[in-house]
Amino acid sequence: MEKWNTFITNLFSVKGEELTIVGYLLKISAAIIVTILIFLIIKILFKSLDKKAAKRRGEEPGTSIFPAIRQALNYIIFYLLGFYLINIFNINFIAGPFQALIIILLALPVKKIAITGVEFFKSALAKKTETKVDDIIFDLFNRFAGVLIFATAIIISLDVLGINIVPFIAGAGVAGIAIGFAAKDTLSNLIAGVLLIIDRPFEIGDRIEVWSAPAGSATWGDVIDIGIRATKIKTTDNIIIIIPNNEIMTRDIVNYTIISNQIRVRVNIGVAYDTDIDKAKEIIIGVAETAEWISTDPPPKVVVRNFGESSVDLQLRVWIKNARKRMDTISHITDNVKSAFDKSGIEIPYPKRDIVITHKNIT
Repeated sequence: MEKWNTFITNLFSVKGEELTIVGYLLKISAAIIVTILIFLIIKILFKSLDKKAAKRRGEEPGTSIFPAIRQALNYIIFYLLGFYLINIFNINFIAGPFQALIIILLALPVKKIAITGVEFFKSALAKKTETKVDDIIFDLFNRFAGVLIFATAIIISLDVLGINIVPFIAGAGVAGIAIGFAAKDTLSNLIAGVLLIIDRPFEIGDRIEVWSAPAGSATWGDVIDIGIRATKIKTTDNIIIIIPNNEIMTRDIVNYTIISNQIRVRVNIGVAYDTDIDKAKEIIIGVAETAEWISTDPPPKVVVRNFGESSVDLQLRVWIKNARKRMDTISHITDNVKSAFDKSGIEIPYPKRDIVITHKNIT
């Protein structure tokens, strides 16, 4: 850093020159004009490069790496102008703070460049591999890139200001241990979030069971966000449930759509013992075939599951094309089977008690 400062100082040094007010104004004006011209050249050049890159990828301008590079170059040019003016006016006491400020500002475009570069490599590499490890690495880098870059920029800035950062690092270590004990639940959630990203038991958009839903509300929903600390699930009642990742990692996760949207639904139906079982099966299958979202391959199937106390317990098994139609399927089957049974004279049994009252004459 000292060699860089010496180089910049020698480059823009005006010592040994006796400048008049007009001389100062001319040098300042020339420096500002040159800087503005360089800004305009950089703007025109990188806008053109950005448009060409966006056109080649079929995306909107502003999504490539060129705007971030342009921003970084602008900060560097502004830094050179500022350093030149500092030397002209011999106000070297603000050189350190000015340089530290530029380093902090440079962290913004550097972060954008890093994330854009990661996204480029992700699209070029991760999609060509079968393993998800590379996807996980890229996702983790995207989440922590900003923190790492800004932390590095702050450390460099403190060094430029001549502040010894060793005591801060030592203090941060002790504070980190204390914070770790105080925030063990939060850290546990963070670690669980990383494990969720690595293990991938569900993705955004998957439909899963929600064990912590309010009583009487829907017990399943769609994953809308997987965060480092918590996961957000929107139930079919349009309720957003935020579940800490640590709790998710200790539960059995029921995912209806992780393999495909097609699942099998079972509907239990009881009939009386004197019912023609074959006829009842035919009616149930006929009802199932009226729903367009129920698959015909494999076809609906009815089996006898059990002989109950007052009923023969049948079970309809159907495959549906969309897992989100599970409750619609159950409702459609139960409603229409009841109507079809009534028309065919098939009884759906219920518990009955026969009470016999006898009269006894007492003489």
